[in-house]
Amino acid sequence: MAKPAKTLRAVEMTTPKKRPERPVIVDKNNAPAEKKRAKPAIARLTIGDKINLELPIYEAIEGAPCIDVTSLYKDSGYFTYDPGFLSTASCDSEITYIDGDKGILRYRGYDIDELANKSDFLEVSYLLMYGELPNKKQKTWFDNKMIRHTMVHEQLNFLFRGFPRRAHPMAIMVGAVASLSAFYHDSLDMSDPDQRELAAFRMIAKMPTIAAMCYKYSIGQPFIYPDNDLGFAENFLYMMFATPCESYEMNPVLADAMDKIFILHADHEQNASTSTVRLAGSSGANPFACIGAGIASLWGPAHGGANEAVINMLKKIGDVKNIPEYIAKAKNKDDPFRLMGFGHRIYKNYDPRATVLRKSCHDVLNELGQQDESLLKIAMELEKIALEDKYFIDRKLYPNVDFYSGIIYRAMGIPTNLFTVLFAVARTAGWVAQWKEMVEDPAMKIGRPRQLFVGSKPRKYEAVAKRK
Repeated sequence: MAKPAKTLRAVEMTTPKKRPERPVIVDKNNAPAEKKRAKPAIARLTIGDKINLELPIYEAIEGAPCIDVTSLYKDSGYFTYDPGFLSTASCDSEITYIDGDKGILRYRGYDIDELANKSDFLEVSYLLMYGELPNKKQKTWFDNKMIRHTMVHEQLNFLFRGFPRRAHPMAIMVGAVASLSAFYHDSLDMSDPDQRELAAFRMIAKMPTIAAMCYKYSIGQPFIYPDNDLGFAENFLYMMFATPCESYEMNPVLADAMDKIFILHADHEQNASTSTVRLAGSSGANPFACIGAGIASLWGPAHGGANEAVINMLKKIGDVKNIPEYIAKAKNKDDPFRLMGFGHRIYKNYDPRATVLRKSCHDVLNELGQQDESLLKIAMELEKIALEDKYFIDRKLYPNVDFYSGIIYRAMGIPTNLFTVLFAVARTAGWVAQWKEMVEDPAMKIGRPRQLFVGSKPRKYEAVAKRK
């Protein structure tokens, strides 16, 4: 049967064949009452000779227990000092669990390798949002919701025209996503659960469209409207690489690799960008602004820009014959050169996402016949060394997910400056789930970190003529 003609309108849905009704969804995050905890154990804290405190200890389902210091300042006059919040839990969450020492990453209790190899991105998005994998009826309903919201408002095209063609795609992405609040006024009331859900659908569904628009705008090609007969990853590749003048043939190996990348990047506990989304959301900011803030945080090279840094490193090495020189630099602690894409701040063992993506990486290179492309040859030789060299093995400097995702993107022909944009497409599912969990928590408070002030003591103002 021939595909129905696509109507290019400034709306966000095509005429449905038959929309499935919303199935019953048990949303564990929408409980009206405070979360009930078992009676906590007690930590006793003594400060000096006069202050003795009892602080509750909350046990985790997995991972380290937490000492509740909420009353510390009120009862003692002291704050805790924890730069980077490396020893501080800012919230309790049911979404993602990480054990970096054991190389574990789980979404809602499911191991990441099982989800990546058996599930698809939209099913994982449903899992992150609602806490359970969907049954057949729920999945049909959710997939249909995503299809209905893939288009963006036609006037968004004019926003793109305000940017220089050479603008970094992440700069455009931040502006485009945050601007969605100007177009969709019917999903800004965060006290309404239906509006919260609608905002979540819109962001997950529209991110691939906006990302592809960023790419098309940068190369001067016309925007490609989404094809609602395609899956999530397939649709993204179609909008990226199709043109109006010829048909686009979908490569299932590339689509599968892209879907896996999206799943692997969907959430990663309370990282910098997720914490940014939660902090922005705690003020009551609209969800589009919160996700825009998360994208801005993700842009940093220490966070979402890591796979871009991998390709820049490969370019710096330049040739396979130069690898020994750069390996020696990496082993020299006094040399500033770093091998990007090896080891991980969180995972002290092997990055579990890299285990999945390594096979996809080699499948993509074999499918495209790019094993001999110069930068990819350097990457494969570095991988071989890292997996065999005692220096790397002893320090657990294995290739991580950024290493393999960067190589896959390079092989697909995706420009380096778009890598972080693709990260944002995937991570939106996690951001939305984390934001939704926070907003629906009755115990939520506006974020207000404290500080250790080390500036000047009180001073008197002097007129400019009297200052030395």
